[in-house]
Amino acid sequence: QVQLVESGGGLVQPGGSLRLSCAASGFTFSSYTMSWYRQAPGKERELVAAITSTGGSSNYADSVKGRFTISRDNAKNTVYLQMNSLKPEDTAVYICMVQRLFRDYWGQGTQVTVSS
Repeated sequence: QVQLVESGGGLVQPGGSLRLSCAASGFTFSSYTMSWYRQAPGKERELVAAITSTGGSSNYADSVKGRFTISRDNAKNTVYLQMNSLKPEDTAVYICMVQRLFRDYWGQGTQVTVSS
């Protein structure tokens, strides 16, 4: 069974940094693109970043380019999201996702709150 477990969320001040982790199991992690989404109250879920199976390519939402970095460690079956220069508008539940066998699998999410 596919399982995605996020961690690393919390409360941080504007301008601060946070590193999220997503531990994956139940599939061949190194064969799949991994993605981070976020969902803020009253807003639609949006793609934040994605990284290819080998980590050779990544893409980001315009709103986070230059501030966030997605990475992965295939030996640890873990994908990361390094978030720097955080803004209040980054406040959301951050969710890890993998598409496998034409289905999307989601983690439970981890809350990130950016507030002074």
